Amino acid sequence: MTQDEQICSLALTRIPGLGLTGALKLVSNLGSATRVFEHRKELSQLVPGVSEKIITALNNSEAFRRAEQELTFCEKNHIRCLTLNDEGYPSRLRECDDAPLALFYRGNADLNTLHIINIVGTRHATPYGQDICTRFLADLSVLCPNTLIVSGLAYGIDIHAHRAALQNHFKTIGVLAHGLDRIYPAEHRKTAVSML
Repeated sequence: MTQDEQICSLALTRIPGLGLTGALKLVSNLGSATRVFEHRKELSQLVPGVSEKIITALNNSEAFRRAEQELTFCEKNHIRCLTLNDEGYPSRLRECDDAPLALFYRGNADLNTLHIINIVGTRHATPYGQDICTRFLADLSVLCPNTLIVSGLAYGIDIHAHRAALQNHFKTIGVLAHGLDRIYPAEHRKTAVSML
C-alpha cells in the first residue's frame, strides 16, 4: 500500500464532523482514501448526501500534519499501518460495517490465516478458567496447529491465553485498545515481546 493511501486514510479519521461511518461511505464510493481527497471538489456529485461542510473540512491541513506524525512514529517503531485496501488488512474485518480505516500492526503473524480463535474473558480468572484455557490450547495444538490466537493482552484470561498460546507454539495477537505507543498493563511487556 502506498504511503499516500496511508496518510489519506489516517487524515480521514481526523476530519471534524465526518466520523467513521461517513469516512467509510466515502472510501467505499470512491475506492480509496486517496481518491476521496483527489475528488473532494466533486464529492457532492459523486456521493449523494455529502454536505458542503464535510467537503470544506476535507481541506484540513492539520489532519494531514497529524497523519504524517503518526506515520513517522510508525516507521520509527517498526509498526505497519494497514489500510482497507492493503492485502495484509484482515479480510474478515473488512466485511464489518464499522471496519477501521487503518490498523496499526507490529509483528509477523498472518492476519488472514484460515483459522483464528479469539479468547477473551474475565480479568479475575479462576484457576479452573485458566486450566480450561490451557487444556483447550494444548488440545488445539494437536488438532489444528496453524491457528492464530487473538486476545487483548489484559489481566486475567487474556494474558493467560497469550501465554498458553506461546507454550503451545501458536502465533498470538494482542488487540490493544490504546495503540502501540505503550504496553498496558506494563507487567505484560515480557509476554508482548515474546509474542513479537
